[in-house]
Amino acid sequence: MGYRNLKSLSVFISLVLRHKPEAAGISLDEHGWADIEKLLAGMNASGHRIDREMLEEIVRTDEKGRYSLSEDGAKIRANQGHSVPVDVELSPAQPPEILYHGTAERFAYAIREGGLLPMGRLYVHLSKDVETAVKVGSRHGKPVVFEVESGRMYRDGIPFYLSCNGVWLTKAVKPGYLKGRE
Repeated sequence: MGYRNLKSLSVFISLVLRHKPEAAGISLDEHGWADIEKLLAGMNASGHRIDREMLEEIVRTDEKGRYSLSEDGAKIRANQGHSVPVDVELSPAQPPEILYHGTAERFAYAIREGGLLPMGRLYVHLSKDVETAVKVGSRHGKPVVFEVESGRMYRDGIPFYLSCNGVWLTKAVKPGYLKGRE
């Protein structure tokens, strides 16, 4: 199985588990879990040829740690990034003083004016380091990185969550908590 095929399967799995479970003819439970056997059957029925071994390889090698398997190995879910309403059972956590958000230059003005919004997702995604934020921003064009005064937000009563793959999440970031780093 080639890298390119696993990559395209991973993209489809991400779509199914985060945004459109119906694309594979499945449903997610309230915590975002999908039955693996139903996912595999649905993917194969939709023309995305995959077996259990390939799925486990995708989960194991995903550089962003997008997916989790249940302890019994019967279910899978995306760790964050959902646009469908699910509760991925995140525990509140105290963030570091500064977190970072990478975006494309073309969105910088709107962010300076209106802050960071989840834009169809359940949370705003923040990085613990500049390098990761630059990488995220580069996916969408010339990158711009914003510093987020996460420590001050937390002290002001705004909750943060740490996903199991190290992504920091919050509902929104008002402009007063942002500093640009062109």
